[in-house]
Amino acid sequence: MTPPVRRRSEVEIRWRQFRNPPRPILRAVLSSLIVATVLGVVYLVYDVALSRGAALPGGDLRTLAVTLFVVIVLLAGSLITWLVVPQPSGSGTVRRRSAWSAALGLFVAVPIAYLILVVEGQILRPFLT
Repeated sequence: MTPPVRRRSEVEIRWRQFRNPPRPILRAVLSSLIVATVLGVVYLVYDVALSRGAALPGGDLRTLAVTLFVVIVLLAGSLITWLVVPQPSGSGTVRRRSAWSAALGLFVAVPIAYLILVVEGQILRPFLT
């Protein structure tokens, strides 16, 4: 007779899910995180240069820069996820893509774009000015 199965706590379940994420989710998060980090560093350099009084062509375009940052992160996260997360192919060898992969990338990119802006604006920027 087999012993009864031990029930895991909610914390143990979430910790296991965190340690072993599904590959599509991991790919979506990493693609958006890489794009947002690179663009965030570019924006941070621009912001610090303006705050130190650098005369850049075009003047102060921080609002436009943040808007472009968010739009590019959302579009790139969605597109890259669509490219790297194909639908399951079953027994066939044909790799199909769907709008669901792009939607996954979009939904993942929204909080990542916000978090990168918060981390760079509220945590890193005070150290650089």
